[in-house]
Amino acid sequence: MNDLKKFYQNNTTKDLNKWKHYFDIYDENFSKFRNKKITIIEIGVFRGGSLRMWQNYFGPQANIIGIDIDPACKQYENNNTKIYIGDQANEDFLNSILNANDKPDIIIDDGGHTSNQQISSFNFLFEELKIGGVYLVEDTHTSYAKEFQDRDDQLTFIEYAKVLSDELNDWYRIKHYKHYKQKIDQVNVSYWAQFIYKVCFYNSIVSIEKRQSETPFSEIR
Repeated sequence: MNDLKKFYQNNTTKDLNKWKHYFDIYDENFSKFRNKKITIIEIGVFRGGSLRMWQNYFGPQANIIGIDIDPACKQYENNNTKIYIGDQANEDFLNSILNANDKPDIIIDDGGHTSNQQISSFNFLFEELKIGGVYLVEDTHTSYAKEFQDRDDQLTFIEYAKVLSDELNDWYRIKHYKHYKQKIDQVNVSYWAQFIYKVCFYNSIVSIEKRQSETPFSEIR
């Protein structure tokens, strides 16, 4: 049993609402960041329980930032945790947070769960994520619930994430794969192809890892 699951099972304060299968997914994606000086943004504070959980898991060097639209969440702020009140889909609001803090290593979206909120937040914040960082969107089961589908184009985050998985291979839409059997200095691929290392789909979670991509190259040795 990993430490996140232990924290959840030992918690008795009724301030932590999580699906039980999430904890192994968290540990798979976040264990490499433990006991390091990192910055974490979590969208969606609820009763503050997950902020305590992250502090316990990542250790005292972690700088935790919580975002919520409910002013009552400000009460969960402490020395290692800052709380900002505002709309996760508002770029000016998000930019003000980024300007006041270090670039994030981890971003967790457990906010309003609407399609527009999830897509808008990702499109703005992923570019600000550090290289090597992880962007994790929770509760993507809302992509299948009509009450959360609020975009005019009816695009859900799950469908958008599927598009991002295609973007990983934008290299081969721009040039036939055989071109990469010789070294190519530069290819005009999409931003996503340049910086998305992987897109992982889990039950109700999507995680995206950011790395600087290299131009594909294949040779016989």
